[in-house]
Amino acid sequence: MVSVRTCIVAGALFSLVCGCSGNASPGMTASAQVVEEKWTKGDIIYQNPLSREADMAGWRMEGPGQTAFQNGWMQMWSPDEAGHHVFWMPETLPDSFIAEWNAQALKTDAGLVIVFFAAKGIHGEDIFDASLTPRDGTFTQYTNGDIRSYHISYYANAAHNPARGHANLRKNNTFSLLQQGEPGIAATDTRINHIRLVKHNNHIQLSINGRTVIDYTDDMPVVDGIDTGPPLQDGKLGFRQMQWTKFQYRDLKIWALKEAGHGE
Repeated sequence: MVSVRTCIVAGALFSLVCGCSGNASPGMTASAQVVEEKWTKGDIIYQNPLSREADMAGWRMEGPGQTAFQNGWMQMWSPDEAGHHVFWMPETLPDSFIAEWNAQALKTDAGLVIVFFAAKGIHGEDIFDASLTPRDGTFTQYTNGDIRSYHISYYANAAHNPARGHANLRKNNTFSLLQQGEPGIAATDTRINHIRLVKHNNHIQLSINGRTVIDYTDDMPVVDGIDTGPPLQDGKLGFRQMQWTKFQYRDLKIWALKEAGHGE
C-alpha cells in the first residue's frame, strides 16, 4: 500500500505520497526528517531497568569494559581507558521491534557510543556460538569478522576525530556506510537523552529526544561497489563504547512492532 508521509526537506514542510525508501545516498547526509508516527508498540518483549548488578544476569561483556550502578543507572567505562568494549544483551530480538533507553555522558573530553543490532554469525549462528572467533572489543572483529550486524554511532567524539557530530548507520561485516545521518548527541551534552531505535524489517530509524537522526531502508545491497547482502533480520543487540568513553544507561524497553492504525 502506498504510504503518505509528512517530511521536512530543506526547511520546507510538505506532504509526500511515496512508495520508495526515501534513502539518502551512502555517505550523504539524510535530507528528510519523518514527522508522521508510522509504528506503534505491540507487546513488550524485553524490559530491564539496568539499575543494579542483578539486572545484568546473562549479559556478556567483550573487551576491558566495567560496569557500576549508581542512582538507578548502569555506568560503563574502560578502567585506565584500556580498550574498546561491547556489552551484549542475552535475548535474540525479532526482525521488527521498537527499543528505547536513556543514555547520558559522564565525561565529554572524548568518547564514542554505538548500538549494534540484528547481530548474528555469518551462517546464522548465535553470536555466542563457540564456533565463532572469540572477540575482545577490537572493532574489526565486529565490522569485518564472522558476525553480521547493523550499527549506529549516535555519540561521536572520538579522540582521533573530535566532535564529529553526525550519526552513521553501517552494515557489517562489510563495514558499509548505509547512511550518514543528522547530528547525534552533541560532544559536550551531559543531559539525559532518550534513544529510540525502530527496526521494521529492512527499515531502520533512530531518534534522540524525538528528533530523527537515522531513517533508512536497506533495499540496495550493493554499496560503493560492495555487495552487502540481503537485509539483516533477527539477532542480538549490544552497547559499544570506545576506550575513552564513560556513559550511563537505564530503562531499556523493547516492544514488538505493529504499523500505526493496525490492530493486533
